[in-house]
Amino acid sequence: MKIIDTHCDALLKLQVTNRKFMFQEGPLNYIDSDKLDTNFQRLQQGGVKVQFFAIFVYPEIPTDEKWQHALEQIDLFYTQVIGNNPAMKHIKKWEEIDELKEGEIGAVLTLEGADAFGNDLAKLRHLYRAGVLSIGLTWNNANLCADGAGEPRGGGLTLLGKEVVKLNNENRIFTDVSHLSAASFWDVIELAHFPIASHSNARALCDHPRNLDDGQIKAMFAKNGLIDVVFCLEFIKKDISNVTIADLIKHIDHLCSLGGVRNVGIGSDFDGISAYIKDLENASKFQNLINELQKHYTESEVEGFAFRNFLEHRPGIVVAT
Repeated sequence: MKIIDTHCDALLKLQVTNRKFMFQEGPLNYIDSDKLDTNFQRLQQGGVKVQFFAIFVYPEIPTDEKWQHALEQIDLFYTQVIGNNPAMKHIKKWEEIDELKEGEIGAVLTLEGADAFGNDLAKLRHLYRAGVLSIGLTWNNANLCADGAGEPRGGGLTLLGKEVVKLNNENRIFTDVSHLSAASFWDVIELAHFPIASHSNARALCDHPRNLDDGQIKAMFAKNGLIDVVFCLEFIKKDISNVTIADLIKHIDHLCSLGGVRNVGIGSDFDGISAYIKDLENASKFQNLINELQKHYTESEVEGFAFRNFLEHRPGIVVAT
């Protein structure tokens, strides 16, 4: 069964390794490096049809260097992910997913944290033109747009942040709520036409600030938003010593119990996590999740979780049902 995965950090891993080994071993090979959870071969083996690639700049990077770090990751996307792999197709418009041929994998650029463009909306428009189709206003920190889930102040969107959400709406871009503070989340829910939680779980099952509580989940579903479950162990259960696929499916069960059977998807966070669910250690293992889901849900429902729910919720796309 084909998979659409809305979050991985392969670009950051490629960048960090390139910088670290610039004068030593050389860069990772995106095609088959065993250090990449989402390398090309593993995406093929796991049945991934569309993979989202996040641009993420560490908050500790000096402000005047952040844009350069973002550009480096975009360049790696074009040269290593797309450039070296003819079967990887850059998705710059949502309709292009439907044009993928057998054996081709769609690649989508996203931004995790507005730190990269600061308060420069010209840079944001450049990201749109580069093909970024989903914008998360924060990581866990605060920035000029909003407070993140790890910011003690717990503030909401700034005027700049609200302007970014409006620009996302105009450009048919997802606004990602996964890393937002509670106040920022509710500001986005009020403004965003296309909300997504690209990699979050249910806080009722695992009380972590990166997860969504039941009120937030219901609000997402009321806005026809997507919530894509994440494989990070700390977001699945308190005791991370033995996390199984069944533990992850409990979060899907909970989301469905709140009315989200057609609003749930997958946002693995591969290449951004270092500890793994048993039998779900990289993208090649995706079908293990599918096989387990098929024991609990109908084939149509599992197809929804794997890819169809996303296709039906793409910004500006009307799908006949």
